[in-house]
Amino acid sequence: MPRRERRAQLLDSALEVFVAQGYHAAAMDDIADRAGVSKPVLYQHFPGKMDLYLALLDASCSTIVENCREALASTSDNKARVEATIQAFYSYVSSETGAFRLVFESDLTSEPEVRTRVDRVTTEIATEIAQVIKADTGLPDEASELLAASLVGMAQVSARFWLAGGGEIPQKTAAALISGLAWRGIAGYPLTDEN
Repeated sequence: MPRRERRAQLLDSALEVFVAQGYHAAAMDDIADRAGVSKPVLYQHFPGKMDLYLALLDASCSTIVENCREALASTSDNKARVEATIQAFYSYVSSETGAFRLVFESDLTSEPEVRTRVDRVTTEIATEIAQVIKADTGLPDEASELLAASLVGMAQVSARFWLAGGGEIPQKTAAALISGLAWRGIAGYPLTDEN
């Protein structure tokens, strides 16, 4: 199998194991078994379990950040932007892969390399949202960033709460409830009375 395909296979297998067992309980043997390769093959691609975990974490963080960037860029209507961004979080946490657990429920958040990557998600998404808030409201950077971080927190915490509750409310309905709440709050900061 070509190196790139093998690496992708190993990452897919590792994701399944880490999501199911958490970092500490997962073993390289389990990941190699899941991938159908020997441990030496696994170590040819990833020198250690932390390297493998960080590669997965990087990919997972990039996915949610990119999904939110796309949601923000999808329209110039701010109400629709809020809806699209909240929906991006709900779609991300409801993905069958469970990759969100690496980002939002990691059992390694005390590790500096992990913490930096996890914090990147909030920081990068909040920075993107803050730019929109500042442009539309004229609020200072610090206020725009605080509001943006609050919106990110609302999106990710509510999405995880929704999923943990078994998703009894349909995903689109749950996301619409939260985007309605977020919009009612953020719409209170218009630059002009025309907004």
